[in-house]
Amino acid sequence: MSAGASAVPQVPGPAARRAVRYAHFTIGYNVIEGIVAVTAGTAAGAVSLIGFGVDSGIEVAAATVVLVRLLAVLRGGEPDEARERRALKFIAVTFFALAAYVTVEGVRDLAIGESPDTSMVGITLTGASIVIMPWLAHVKRKAGLAMNSRLVVADAAETRLCAWLSVSTFAGLVAFAIWGWTWIDPVAGFIIAAFAVMEGKEAWEGELACDDH
Repeated sequence: MSAGASAVPQVPGPAARRAVRYAHFTIGYNVIEGIVAVTAGTAAGAVSLIGFGVDSGIEVAAATVVLVRLLAVLRGGEPDEARERRALKFIAVTFFALAAYVTVEGVRDLAIGESPDTSMVGITLTGASIVIMPWLAHVKRKAGLAMNSRLVVADAAETRLCAWLSVSTFAGLVAFAIWGWTWIDPVAGFIIAAFAVMEGKEAWEGELACDDH
């Protein structure tokens, strides 16, 4: 990941309006996802599922920041580079917070051998997110690049991280349900944490990539 998104001022247009719709969808979907995940995770004693719900809350916070900035642009406001940098730093902090959470909980699970109950609700929920989140990340990023918005590109990167977290949580829940394995999810969480730190660093520096990987 080498090149950052262009700093050319955002011009309101179809891409910006699409980005607003995606932000609204992100907030609505993740509010429901977070409530269901935390409730199901608490009932099953599944820390990974609770963490998945916490991540949904982070995604809501980041998408809200992006939505506020997009609405200002659509109302004809001038892009504010200082505010965008602050918003990017906020998104970076959410990446770091998520990395810290999954790392601490992963170490804890490995140390004490946490053994949750099987959660079919969690499996269904994360399975749905495996389909929805990659699509949402793709269309967000496409809109962000079209309008030259580093902030929207950063939000798309966070959604992509949520997609990977969906995969790791789903794999852990399914592996436990079938084989009783408890170590897969913490290990996958460590990989996600490393990815989150990398994306967080780039968001903090305003250098999120514009390549197609």
